[in-house]
Formats: sequence, structure tokens, C-alpha cells
Amino acid sequence: MTAGGLFLRDHQTTLGADALIQCLRDAGVTCIFSLSGNQIMPVYDAILDSGIRLVHVRHEAAAVYMAEAWAQLTGQIGVALVTAGAGFGNALGALISARASETPVLLLSGDSPRGQDGMGAFQEMDQVAMARPITKFATRASTADQLPGELAQAIATAHSGRPGPVHLALPVDVLTSPLEGPATFDATPDVQDLRQSDAEGILAFMNTAQRPLVLVGPAMARTRTGGALAQLESALNAPVICMESPRGLRDPSLGALIDLTRNADRILLLGKSADFTTGFLGKDMGAPDARFAIIAPEEAELARARARIGNRLDVAAQADALPALRRIVSCATHAPDRAAWLAEAKQALALRADLPADTATHLHPIQVGAAIEAQLARAPGSVLICDGGEFGQWMQAIRHDGPRVINGVSGAIGAGPAYAIAASIACPDVPVIAAMGDGTAGFLLAEYETAAREGARFTAVIGNDNLWNAEHQIQIREFGADRTHGCTLSSQARYDLSASALGGFGVYVDANDPAALQGALDQAQASGLPACVNVRIVPAPAPVVQGKSAASEATH
Repeated sequence: MTAGGLFLRDHQTTLGADALIQCLRDAGVTCIFSLSGNQIMPVYDAILDSGIRLVHVRHEAAAVYMAEAWAQLTGQIGVALVTAGAGFGNALGALISARASETPVLLLSGDSPRGQDGMGAFQEMDQVAMARPITKFATRASTADQLPGELAQAIATAHSGRPGPVHLALPVDVLTSPLEGPATFDATPDVQDLRQSDAEGILAFMNTAQRPLVLVGPAMARTRTGGALAQLESALNAPVICMESPRGLRDPSLGALIDLTRNADRILLLGKSADFTTGFLGKDMGAPDARFAIIAPEEAELARARARIGNRLDVAAQADALPALRRIVSCATHAPDRAAWLAEAKQALALRADLPADTATHLHPIQVGAAIEAQLARAPGSVLICDGGEFGQWMQAIRHDGPRVINGVSGAIGAGPAYAIAASIACPDVPVIAAMGDGTAGFLLAEYETAAREGARFTAVIGNDNLWNAEHQIQIREFGADRTHGCTLSSQARYDLSASALGGFGVYVDANDPAALQGALDQAQASGLPACVNVRIVPAPAPVVQGKSAASEATH
């Protein structure tokens, strides 16, 4: 050990940490979200002169959530860097969201030295075994010379097939060891293109339909694929619908989607899992004589569909969703005229729940959503973040043509402040509005300090009903209104004051007055700070859109 410390060196030798950062830069990484710790300080040193931005957070889960939102908004891989032990453990839960949202996230974690394996080293644990069930790929770096190749494999895997999170553990002695040879790095992902014969089979399948639907998964959301879905819809003359909510066919942002799925005669699942969100391909999916086709990157997903619908599955093709879409568009010629069906689909998807007729002491979530919708419309390209249970579902119903990041299929809540910070850094020239419930807000409220320190600018609108309302509604629905307990939150909680104390701006809206809320939103936007609008709302169950199916069910 030198007088300057364990890691003091001449910076002429390329160490494992240097190679790691050089390779990340070669992969297009421009921002890393991190919480510091002993084993990763060599990486911090390597970042210093790299040109990569380091965003230092207050909780490891926030780093992963920020990486998730960053990836969705920029197209880059999102990178989270955490330390070993509890730091790594804190980050794991957030990977579940990235896996469900099909987002390429790289979790880098410090690790105990390989040279001390089996000796009871500080924070020694089998990180790979812990990460493997919730990632596409997890490994532990072997040597400094092998680190670039292992990193390349991780990044390529995150982007290939169905995108998702990967994990690379970084033993500290690998980070501090010199490379003996030049680093070789190629993170080009494998691509499974759609075979020409399969593309022709899909087109033949679609062309025989009168009421076809195409359902795509979260990785194909408009925020991530630009105009690709519109191109496919135009090429097929068929509605193309992205599903990214745990409410599946009853996603409030998709209106009366279930009316369409129950009436469709041909359904193509393009990268969309045949899981609970599609009703397991049961009675709500397709008319009685409906036929199906599926394109998925995994054989296991094709097998799942076969097991569910058997001989009703006409085409099953293994390919990556976006390349398959492009191949279908390029091969499409003259799709049948389905103007009436397209119009019916547009009308059904545009339906929203109605504002209850009875008056209340506080604003209803619909009114909060309307105010946010008006605010977003003022600035094209604004980013909308939605997070939370019942309130979050109301907010997902906001009509918004710009980028959107939601808490996704996993059903996890709490990422909202982290998503908003990443969105502000990724999209600094447009407003960012994050709508979240008061239960959600409590998870990462301390990240307001991160936002103020990093110059992130956003407005968080907290729908405050003093409840864990999703669970409260379950108690009412399943056990009775007289059996509700344990799900209340403090009526004295002032999230706006907390945001102000952490360096942001806060305003409180306690009146049943939409104009007061609009004024508060204007103040928040004008503040130039990470802002919190804490608005009291009435507790409301998640929205139910009154389409044809809902009306029919209500009469039986």
C-alpha cells in the first residue's frame, strides 16, 4: 500500500476498471446511475476523465429505475452501478420491473475479491445465483483481460431477442488488476430475423381476416420504436395495439380494448407474451371462430401459445419483434380495406371512464388527469411518467402523444421519482410530469435531493388520498367495507414540504377546485426546480371503461 492509498497509480497502465469504462463508452453509454461503495471506487476513478456522466443517487433501487427509464427514452442500454452486499441486494428488486417492461438494463455490482473466495471475505456472496432468476444473463467477471468480452456478452444479451436486464458482478481485484493485452470488445447483439416464408404466412393469415388485431409487447411501445407501429397498421390495415400494463385487456389507457379482442377473428401476437395480460388466450381473446398467429423470440413462448390454443394457432414463428415488423411491412402489398373496423377500433380505444356524478370534498383522479393532460398539450414532446396503484391507473388513461414511461407489467410501484429524474436528464429541453400516488411517493422521496443536486427538472403530481388505495379497494371488494384496516396513511403528510426541504419546490392543493390545481401546476413548471404538487383526492377504485363488454356484464 502506498502513502496515497491502495488505488493510487500512475494512470499509464490500463486496469480492469479502465477497460470497463472504455468499453461502456464504446457501447454508446453516456450516463451511469450509481450509489457508491467500497468495491466500486476504482470504477468511479475510471469514470472521472471518461466523459460519461455519473448520477449519484440515494438508494440503489433508484439507480436501476433510472437506468430503466433512461433506456426506454434514449435507446441506449441503461447502466446502474452499485456496491456489494446490501447495495447489491437493494438493487435486485428493481430488476423485476425492467424484466417485465422488456428494458435493456445493465446492473454492475461491486464484489469481494476473487483471491479471497471461500475465505469469508467482506460481503462475499453468490451474486450470480441471486440475480439469475430475474435477469436474462448474470455472470461474474473472471479476470481483467476477460472483462471486456464478458461485458460485451452482457450488453449484447440485454439487447437481443426480448430485451431485458443483465448483471455483471465486478470483483474488486479484477477491477484493480492490469490488462496484459489489448481489450477486445464487440457488443453487437444477435438478431433473429423473420424468414420470408413466415412473413408471407403472416400476411396470408391477416389478409383472410375481416376484424384482425395485432398485439405487441412493452418493448414495442411507441416511445421506444417511433413510428414503427403506425407503419405496420398502415401496411396491414389492421389495428396495432401495444400492451404494457398489468391490467392487460382492461388497461385504462386502451379504453374498451376488450370489446375488440372479443370480436376479432384473427389475432397476431407480435412479441406479445401469451400470459395473464392476454387472459391466457382464453374467452376474452377472439370471437368463437378466431384464429391466432404468434411471433416471438423464444421457442418457449411459442410452445406456451400452442399449449393454450392448440389447432387454433395457424402460424408460429421464432423471430425478434422489431425486425419481424420491418420484414412484414416490407413484404406487404395490398391489404383488404377495413376502414369500418379501423374506425371501430379507434373509437373503442379512445373511450375513458366517466367522472362520477356525485360531488366530493376533494378532486377526483379524473380531474387531476385532465389538468395534467392540458399541461402536457402545451408543450409537444413532453414526457409523462405514471406510477402507482389505483391513482396510477387513472393517470395512465391520460391522452398523450409524447414519450411515456409507466410502472409496467410487473405491478411494482415506487419508481416514479427515479423515472422522472432520468427523463429530465435524457430529455432536458421538454417538460417532464410524473403522476404518482401517495403510497408510491414514499418509496424514493429522498431522490428529490438527487434531483436538486443534478439539476433535474420535473413536476411530480402526487394524488394524495391518505391510503394504500389498491389494497383498500381489495378489502372493500373482497371482504366488505366494514373489514377495511391497516391501509391508511397519515393525513398530515406533506410531501410538498419534504420536496422543498430537499432542495425542490412544493405546493399543496387541498380544494375541490380544478383551477387551483392548474395554477399549482403552472407554479411548479415556472419554479425551474424538481417540483411536487401534493393534491388531495377522493379515494377511487381504478377506472372501468364502459364499453360494450362492460355494459353487457353489468346487465347479467
